[in-house]
Amino acid sequence: MGAATTTTRAPVLILLGPPGAGKGTQARMLAEAFGLVQLSTGDMLREAVAKGTEAGRAAKSVMEAGELVSDEIVLAILRDRLDAPDTGRGVILDGFPRTEAQAEALDDLLAARDGRVDAVIALEVEDDAMVARISGRYTCANCGEGYHDTNKVPAVAGVCDKCGGTEFDRRADDNASTVAARLAAYHDQTAPLIAYYDRRGVIQRVDAMQDIGAVATALNRIVESARR
Repeated sequence: MGAATTTTRAPVLILLGPPGAGKGTQARMLAEAFGLVQLSTGDMLREAVAKGTEAGRAAKSVMEAGELVSDEIVLAILRDRLDAPDTGRGVILDGFPRTEAQAEALDDLLAARDGRVDAVIALEVEDDAMVARISGRYTCANCGEGYHDTNKVPAVAGVCDKCGGTEFDRRADDNASTVAARLAAYHDQTAPLIAYYDRRGVIQRVDAMQDIGAVATALNRIVESARR
């Protein structure tokens, strides 16, 4: 009797996370580790418009009129993107869906392709700690090296460790009140979406307050399971 073979699937993953949770960093690490393609709504729209696809032309006319691109157009662009060969090992959706209606439409799109959403990963944070984490960030104006008021300060006060620059920038929206408002908006927006996927048993919650390596390890386990 021959040895049993193990096949891997091309998973469809959705990564949710509030500002500062490290969603972009973790998505890039997953893409590199598993050959997944990160599909950002904004990037897909720009690519479709640049290529002049039918959906891209529809999106361009809507955007030029100053209107919001409809769910139907976004889904058409996503459908085209999923047909591309580079998505054969799986995708991470970033920025879509954002509402329960979009989630239902995505389910229908994938079902028509004999696919499904395999896992929805929610990066969970402690809001108070996240406000402190984000509002303390600043960068070297010369080389872009990142620092933090408490977690990572230059070895010599006021001098960049990397390039020796003495000018630093802090994003205007990285202040405590703005960050708190962004977190509240995120929770309000995603709560129904998380409930939707929770009912389907595909939500995976990860503590994003851990260090980057620990979060990555947890995400890798989820992806490995989704590929089986």
